[in-house]
Amino acid sequence: MSTIVNRNGNDIFYHGSSLFMSPGHHRQGDVYSPPCKRSRIVVPFGCLGDCLEETQRVSIELLPDECLFEIFRRLPGGGEKSACAGVSKRWLTLLSGICRDEVMREGGAGSEGQEDESESEGFLSRCLEGEKATDVRLAAIAVGSGSRGGLGKLLFRGGSGSSVRKITDSGLEAISRGCPSLKVLSLWDVPSVGDEGLSAIANGCALLEKLDLSHCPGVTDQALISIAKSCPNLSALSIESCTNIGNESLQAISSHCLNLKSISIKDCPLVGDQGIASLFSAESQTLTKVKLQSLNITDLSLAVIGHYGKMVTDLFISGLQTVNEKGFWVMGSCQGLQMLKSLTIASCRGVTDLGLAAIGMGCSNLRQLCLRKCALLSDNGLISFAEAAGALESLQLEECHRITEFGILSSVRNLKALSVVRCFGIKDVSLGSVAVSPRESIKSVSVQNCPGFGDACLAFLGKLCPQLQHLNLKNLEEVTDAGFLAFLQSNEAGLVKVNLSGCGNLTDESVIPMIKSCGSTLEVLTLDGCNRITDASLAVVANNCFFLSDLDLSAGAITDHGLAILAGAKQLNLQILSISCCSSISNKSVTSLLELGRTLIGLNIQHCNSITSGKVDKLVEQLWRCDILY
Repeated sequence: MSTIVNRNGNDIFYHGSSLFMSPGHHRQGDVYSPPCKRSRIVVPFGCLGDCLEETQRVSIELLPDECLFEIFRRLPGGGEKSACAGVSKRWLTLLSGICRDEVMREGGAGSEGQEDESESEGFLSRCLEGEKATDVRLAAIAVGSGSRGGLGKLLFRGGSGSSVRKITDSGLEAISRGCPSLKVLSLWDVPSVGDEGLSAIANGCALLEKLDLSHCPGVTDQALISIAKSCPNLSALSIESCTNIGNESLQAISSHCLNLKSISIKDCPLVGDQGIASLFSAESQTLTKVKLQSLNITDLSLAVIGHYGKMVTDLFISGLQTVNEKGFWVMGSCQGLQMLKSLTIASCRGVTDLGLAAIGMGCSNLRQLCLRKCALLSDNGLISFAEAAGALESLQLEECHRITEFGILSSVRNLKALSVVRCFGIKDVSLGSVAVSPRESIKSVSVQNCPGFGDACLAFLGKLCPQLQHLNLKNLEEVTDAGFLAFLQSNEAGLVKVNLSGCGNLTDESVIPMIKSCGSTLEVLTLDGCNRITDASLAVVANNCFFLSDLDLSAGAITDHGLAILAGAKQLNLQILSISCCSSISNKSVTSLLELGRTLIGLNIQHCNSITSGKVDKLVEQLWRCDILY
């Protein structure tokens, strides 16, 4: 019994006694013959759309993944790949899954007929934050970056919410396949990324030079070991709050990454003395910048650093609660930190006078010292350090309450810059009987939030630093016109940058003489919160300041009249002006602001409530070259 196969595209068959016959065919006796006309099939109107949709689906999309893969790996260039990736998520996924060794070039696999995209230099940088950080976007970057110079820098910035879980190992695997030029990778707050994704980066991105991991609990030693073995060019490594990274991976980094120059480790509970010691004890170590914060290490680690850190130039130590006085003393006494130029010690209870003196002896080339929250440190330790470290140029003290004005004055020596912040041991005592030897080298002084610093200290500072150019006095309520005028009498060089923020007891009586005497040198003047400064000071600014580019009058007593005076000064070329929280500035100042806007690139009029929204819109429209905060 023969079977008639339907060839006309209609897959519906009718069953007879001996034959399967299409409704479009007729049986004439024992002879089967096609009809003269195609039979008309009545289709309900409601089904017409479904039939058309079925016809439209007959496309390349019906091909299985295996066939599409063979097509995609033969695409000639990045432009074609990017175009195909935009068709659908399925195509994008297939394209991002093609490895470099699977790509077919002209002349066959491995042919040198065309330039391989893996040779891209890595000119592109991408930063994904919040909702933009997804695996789909990573896949698109992996496919499209090759023809545009190659991806060189990739940063993730996660945050709270479900968006942080949109980046997974799959996204990093796509990057590893499509971006061999990657040199910088930063992962912040991406808990869904683990060893698998980072190991893929290690295998596919051998040119990696900088790796930054922050709050990545899914990453363990296994991933970092892969990075160490596969990325010999790694020069900078930063690890913060990665609870599953410990000593084993640091030992691998020390053994394999011979170009490592910068290491930063913060709040990693599994990192101990063994890991830190391995970074320095290797004969080939080249570390120059070291930052250790909130780690469970002991005196042993500091001893190793002091002995083997011969190439270290920048050392930052913070929150090492298990390090004692002995650790700092040994670190300085080992004499190994001869190349050290910058040292910061913060929130370490083990810092004492004895340890700081030893550091001064062992770090003869130290240029910058910053001490924060060193509760046991006193004048004796600071003076001993300064006597030993003769090359010191910059000294910063913050919340070191046992240090007084006498300790600071005895330590300045060859300093160029001095900063004192929230040091309650400084008192405004009578310093008139203290012998003063002017320090001509000091060009910059900053005193902030020191409630005991007053007129006597300021007057003495003027005698000590006659060549001062940068003065930053912030939130010093004890400073008055008398102290500031005494300071000005000793200044010889002419102030260039002056910040008097929060010095509410200063008035026009001292600010006007300062402007007159420094008008030819003054470039930056900040009077934020000086609510006793009036239009009289602005008139002097308009007539004397030829090089002033940055003026901050926030929360002051200035009025529309003062701004009009400024606007009328033809020689004034302000670039940045802030009048935020000035309640006396109104719509009348809009004309003045438009005139000043000829040279402005930044204008702050926040909380100027007397300027209406319509006038603000006018400023925004006409000062289109200027960034306006309102």
